[in-house]
Amino acid sequence: MYLGVDEAGKGPALGPMVAAAVIADPASLPADVGDSKRIAPARREEMAAALRSDPDVAIGVARVEPAEIDRPNTDMNTLTVRGQARAVRDALADLPADVAEPVRVVADAGDTSEERFARRLSEFVEGGENETPADGEPLPSVDVTAAHGADEDDPVVGAASVVAKAVRDAAMAEIDAAYSGYDDLGSGYPSDPATRSFLREYVAETGDLPDCARRSWATCDDVLAAAEQSALDEF
Repeated sequence: MYLGVDEAGKGPALGPMVAAAVIADPASLPADVGDSKRIAPARREEMAAALRSDPDVAIGVARVEPAEIDRPNTDMNTLTVRGQARAVRDALADLPADVAEPVRVVADAGDTSEERFARRLSEFVEGGENETPADGEPLPSVDVTAAHGADEDDPVVGAASVVAKAVRDAAMAEIDAAYSGYDDLGSGYPSDPATRSFLREYVAETGDLPDCARRSWATCDDVLAAAEQSALDEF
């Protein structure tokens, strides 16, 4: 058994980024586990539910909300490391008794440098925002490696990708329901016409962006600027 970690929702203009960590024996995972983007939504949710119900699998999840993403003096590489580290620590706190220390961690690299991402992730896990989990027990040490495309090449990282995407999808469904009086918000990605339409409609009605929006994204800036220009033209 070892730990795989990945995130979903790094690029959207709406909703949280979600990181997930899975501790499992790769031989016990479904044959079709892998990059969540390549798995049909229904199968992805089925797989995530099976992982959650497996007593031999430990799962950790961390959400990075838009308000944190929009903070000044940060960047997506750091946010990705921080989110993955939180998920790893959450999973380590629920570690099965038969996992040896140090725990092998395989991460999907969120940086152009795999080595730098692995080093930073190790530092964030072992010297993170909380030195011990909620019960006060110290976490085991970790041995971290990171690789681009690990969600495709490593089944445990693929399992983490599936869990992260399932949690992200559930979060987007909740957000969609909360804004049911507006157009469908779509996938939340800047390239999605439905997402842009939702943002335009919301800003036109309220004069501001919804709380689910990442204000620091150019897509959101563009919508606000267009609404302000339209108001000036009308004046």
